[in-house]
Amino acid sequence: METIPINPWTWQERLNFSHAVDVRGAERLVFIAGQTSVGPDGRALHVGDMAGQLGRAFDNLETVLSQAGLTLANVVRLNYYVTDMAAFEAARHVVDARLGPLPVKPPGVLLGVACLAHPDLLVEIEATAAAG
Repeated sequence: METIPINPWTWQERLNFSHAVDVRGAERLVFIAGQTSVGPDGRALHVGDMAGQLGRAFDNLETVLSQAGLTLANVVRLNYYVTDMAAFEAARHVVDARLGPLPVKPPGVLLGVACLAHPDLLVEIEATAAAG
C-alpha cells in the first residue's frame, strides 16, 4: 500500500495534517469508533485535563489499531470532536508528539461540539485506517 499526501499549501504542516491522502493498493479499511479518555472499565479519566484526555484517547486509538495489526502510520483519516477549542489548542503538543513522526499526516476534521457522550469527556478521536 502507498499513501501520498496532497498538500497544495504548506501551512498545514505545523498542524500535523494533510489536505488529502491518496491511498493506493489498500486491501483493508478499518473504521474506528470515536476513542475517548476512558479506562478499561469505560470510566472517564483525566477529568478537566485536555492534554491528559488527548493522550489517553490516542492510547486507546493505538490499542484498537494494534488489535487490528495496524499502527498510527495506517491512519488515513482522523477526526477530532472537542468541547473546548481553546483547551485543545493549548494541548496540541500531544497531537504533535503522536503525529509529528508520521511520514504522511492524516487529513481530518476538528469540530467544536457542545458535549460528548459523557459530561466529563472533552475530546473524542475517530479514525479510518488502511492497509495493503
